[in-house]
Amino acid sequence: MRHIIPSHMTAIDITRAGDPDVLQPVTREVPHPGPREVLIAVHAAGVNGPDLLQRKGLYDPPAGAPSIPGLEIAGIVVATGEQVQGFKLGDAVIALVPGGGYAEYAVADERTTAHLPANLSMIEGAALPETFMTVWVNLFQRGGFKAGESVLIHGGASGIGTTATQLARAFGASRIFTTVKGADQQAASQALGADVAIDYTREDFVEQVLHHTEGQGVDVIVDIIAGDYVARNFQAAAMDGRIVQIGVVKGPATEVNLFPMLTKRLTHIGSTLRARSADDKAQILAELQAKAWPQVRNGAVKPLIHATFPLTAASQAHGLMESGRHIGKVVLNVAHKG
Repeated sequence: MRHIIPSHMTAIDITRAGDPDVLQPVTREVPHPGPREVLIAVHAAGVNGPDLLQRKGLYDPPAGAPSIPGLEIAGIVVATGEQVQGFKLGDAVIALVPGGGYAEYAVADERTTAHLPANLSMIEGAALPETFMTVWVNLFQRGGFKAGESVLIHGGASGIGTTATQLARAFGASRIFTTVKGADQQAASQALGADVAIDYTREDFVEQVLHHTEGQGVDVIVDIIAGDYVARNFQAAAMDGRIVQIGVVKGPATEVNLFPMLTKRLTHIGSTLRARSADDKAQILAELQAKAWPQVRNGAVKPLIHATFPLTAASQAHGLMESGRHIGKVVLNVAHKG
């Protein structure tokens, strides 16, 4: 049955920079796909840290992207541009988008779109593109993680953290450390594969890492926190260790002693995904599909869903994310009549 595309749709936009209540339902025109784009009837949209930063006025969308937040979606292809070759009407897909995901319809470049793995629901699929691509490019491509190495993952209960833990385990980490908040998050992180889940509210992660590695430290650190964690990461890293900065939850580092970086020959690199070109993202997605998708298809690695909210309750979803109580992903469920 052919999908009837309306002229207008419900979306969630940011009325002004501020708290979660600035996210409000609005009516917008349904976008039209460009030559290499597909129009997707969105069934689910992942909620991510960059969405929260954009809402606060701290992370502007790239040029040409809609003001509507949302970077990863799952849904059904309902229209295609004239140059699209890899997708047809009715295909169930997931997609990485530069914005516009919090809506009933969104356009996506076919180069950053993939078929939904058959064993995943739309809700699970919406938790894949931004999160898995971010982990893959940072832990594996830029961080150079390989089997037999140890890894420290900050924010271990977050969508990024739970995904990084599973992928590190699946690809042969010798030991996985995470930082989490409270006993529930500790238990969940260990169930996903963490050898040592450190409760940062009552334990010092540097002390714990050095204790469990006989003073050697870890090979790779994935950090979404920044702030005073930057200097402490240098202490927790092993010789020739790599630290990948992918977030700044605690803001900038105000005091950093660079001496450990020199003596340990450390590499500290930063990365964002959103501003990369479609061709860059396509390369990341292709490698992810070739190397990690088999682990997704056999169930060894799977998005961990903490909660879902209706599209119009996006403000509540952001509130939960900011509370830090979630374990895994928060996803918006988008209802369609047609």
